[in-house]
Amino acid sequence: MKVAIVGASGAVGQEFLRVLAERNFPMDELVLFGSERSAGRTYTFCGKELTVKLLQHNDDFKDIDIAFTSAGAGTSKEFEQTITKYGCVMIDNSSAFRMDKDVPLVVPECNAKDALDRPRGVIANPNCTTIMMVVALQALENIQYRQVLAGEKPTVEKFAYQLAFNVIPQIDVFTDNGYTKEEMKMYNETKKIMHTDAECSAMCVRVPSLRCHSEAVWAETERPVSVAEFQEAVKHGNGLQLMDEPADKKYPMPLFLEGCDDVYVGRVRKDLANPNGITFWLVSDQIRKGAALNAVQIAEWLLKNDKRFA
Repeated sequence: MKVAIVGASGAVGQEFLRVLAERNFPMDELVLFGSERSAGRTYTFCGKELTVKLLQHNDDFKDIDIAFTSAGAGTSKEFEQTITKYGCVMIDNSSAFRMDKDVPLVVPECNAKDALDRPRGVIANPNCTTIMMVVALQALENIQYRQVLAGEKPTVEKFAYQLAFNVIPQIDVFTDNGYTKEEMKMYNETKKIMHTDAECSAMCVRVPSLRCHSEAVWAETERPVSVAEFQEAVKHGNGLQLMDEPADKKYPMPLFLEGCDDVYVGRVRKDLANPNGITFWLVSDQIRKGAALNAVQIAEWLLKNDKRFA
């Protein structure tokens, strides 16, 4: 088993190195690729020093079985055929292929089997905010039997306004319908991952936390679901942790959950405005479960369930 990381020097690439090592991912060799700026850098992985190779249009991927790519949508589109032409499975962390009909969009807790149908040899990793929401919605789906309805001040060069002591009600650019691209990713990707016609309306806000994403979710189900019923489903759900003791002020917060694998659920309540509604709060590490870990979990599932790797 030979594995590659494309974009090894980036935040997600570095998280790939940590996750692969921590989970003792079964491989014989790991190869790192990067841009001209990153090529030549060295990183230590499981006691071995690895040098980043320049990503080029050549035969470097001929003997590689799985490539984790996180170098941006433009790079993924440009190098897709170079990476996959000899049979390498490309698990891509960018937005390049997520909504392509012939590319599966996979969160293993929800739709792992979709990874087997990959005519282009590409599997897409969803948007980080979508991943954490659908992991929780899957627990709700398992109740329903049918598909749910679903601080340092940074430079102002990065965002439109200062983030310190502020919240910015915009992530990514606005589309014609008034929603941002980040919000529309959640709308479109949820349908594809969960094979549902459930509607999803999101508002994404930039807040000054160092790491981890948080979400307030209102879900309308086909029949009323009690708080206790949903809490029990979360306790037994894959990739989920229930942290819901409001009387003791115990609920998920980004400050304490950096580096954790699971999606944490708290503040579970009935929706006062809708008898079929339930609302809850989610926190998860967007670099870990929202990116690197989800991709590695896809690869782990393939090793166990895809005849190619048997």
